[in-house]
Formats: sequence, structure tokens, C-alpha cells
Amino acid sequence: MPLNPDMRASDADRDRVAAALREHYAQGRLTADELEERLAGTYQARTVGDLQRVTADLPEHDLYELPVPAAQRSASVPATRGRGDLYEKSIKGAWAAWASVSLVCTVIWLISVVGSASWIYPWPVWVAGPWGAAILAGTIFGPRRR
Repeated sequence: MPLNPDMRASDADRDRVAAALREHYAQGRLTADELEERLAGTYQARTVGDLQRVTADLPEHDLYELPVPAAQRSASVPATRGRGDLYEKSIKGAWAAWASVSLVCTVIWLISVVGSASWIYPWPVWVAGPWGAAILAGTIFGPRRR
């Protein structure tokens, strides 16, 4: 909902506009004289409308944009990671954790078999089996990229 221009401005509103004006100055959109003049108008502003008039000819978009990555064609469309990328990364992490734990359990089982010189039930299958089956199901039936 847009702010009512007749609503009284708070100190926080004035500080926010002053910070934005300083950033516009740092970006080269304002000269030092314009900055001083607009800051004076900002701190004298009584309403939100007065503050809007101080910044009316300045862009409202995020002033802290990062440089455009080489893979991105223009600055107008941000490069974002989709949910598919996050899911793919989490599946890879799940498989890595499964492999690590399964390896550790198998090594412990092998050491106990060699140390006892007798056959010991291969209990690591109860660690690796159900866990691996659950991850495999998530890999096969999880969200797909379109």
C-alpha cells in the first residue's frame, strides 16, 4: 500500500532518505551542492510527501547492486539460483554423507571381523541400506528441472 503523502514523517524516515541521498551522491547522481540542499530539505520535511519530493527524480531501486556476472546478459534480470539447483546440491550432499557413514561403518565392521578371526554379521547393511534407499527415492522421484 502506498504511503499517504500527508502522513507525518518520522526521524527514521528522514534518516533513511538521508542515507539514500548520500548513496546517490556516492554513485555520482548528485553534486555536493545538490546533496547539501536535499539533506537540508530532508531534515526540514514534515510529511512523507515532502520526503518524496526530495527524492522524486532519483531511482528507487536497490543502490547496492553487485556487478553483473559474466553469465548474465544484463543488469535488469538478476541471476538467481532456482529451487532445482538447491535441491540438486542437497541431494549431492545427502549422497556424500551416506557414502562417508557407510564407509566408516564398513571399515569398523571389517576391523572387528579381522580382529576376532570369526565371521560377524554384516550389520553395516542396516545403516547403508534403508538410508540409501531413502536417498535413492528422493533422487528418482524428487523435483525435476523444466
